[in-house]
Amino acid sequence: MKNFLPQKLLAVTALALMSGAALAADLPHYKAPPPPPPPPPPLWTGFYVGLNAGGTWSNSNNTTVQSATIFNNAAVLSPLGLTYGPAAALGSSGVVSSQNSGFIGGGQIGYNWQFYNSFVAGIEADIQGIAGSNKAGNYATIVDRGLPAAGTNFVGTFATTSRSLDYLGTVRGRLGWLFTPTLLVYGTGGLAYGGVNSSVSFIGLQIPNTGSSPFSGAGAFSDTRVGWTAGGGVEWMFWPNWSAKVEYLYYDLGTVAYANSASVATLIATGDTTFVNISQTRTRFNGNVVRAGVNYHFNWGAPPVVAKY
Repeated sequence: MKNFLPQKLLAVTALALMSGAALAADLPHYKAPPPPPPPPPPLWTGFYVGLNAGGTWSNSNNTTVQSATIFNNAAVLSPLGLTYGPAAALGSSGVVSSQNSGFIGGGQIGYNWQFYNSFVAGIEADIQGIAGSNKAGNYATIVDRGLPAAGTNFVGTFATTSRSLDYLGTVRGRLGWLFTPTLLVYGTGGLAYGGVNSSVSFIGLQIPNTGSSPFSGAGAFSDTRVGWTAGGGVEWMFWPNWSAKVEYLYYDLGTVAYANSASVATLIATGDTTFVNISQTRTRFNGNVVRAGVNYHFNWGAPPVVAKY
């Protein structure tokens, strides 16, 4: 009797343990879900270089010449001669319209940073040469001097002007949105610079000649101007590391003003000065660029993609 009770307890305990293990095996088994796939690499982040070509045309096309008389030698001029200087100033003043347009082509370098999956920010620098932008214009005037009677004495003037934009460069920020993972729509703006040239020359004389010499004047300006630019475009990543873009830019390099040489007339018989005129030329360099380009993306500087499980 003493050995029977402990043996019975052991048997019951073993039976209970076996039953619990069997019930645990029948319970549903929980399995952790697989980890999410790693995000796709940022296609646009990194450095790139490329080429572009297109066309450009100016917005402001006028070259304006303004003249004024600063000396009239009344001591040697007859009443008829007193109007020579003012008539010459009026005749040499004028406005010539000539649109600067031509082919533009060059290269660019930049860096993009793709963030929040669908946004791209970056900076780009480019420089382009311009062919065919040198445009010339001219004007001719006949001014009635009004003495001794209207319609009998005149001053005739012929003037030629030219202006050109030889090259154009920009340093711009870019901010865009990915319409699709490979199609970027962006706006851009920043600094613009370009090589500009402007010149003017004119010559005039009395009709009929009353003993005073012809007069002439000329001026020129050539420099690198700095201004601003803004625009936008579309860029398509059509192949790994390769993209193509179409872009519009407006640029403004400001207004150029320069003095021309003084216009001087003398009495042919004595060499005495009859009048001295001064003049100034003004023109503005601003316009539009439409171009297409292709870029190669090195992806240098792109962060590595690390999958975490």
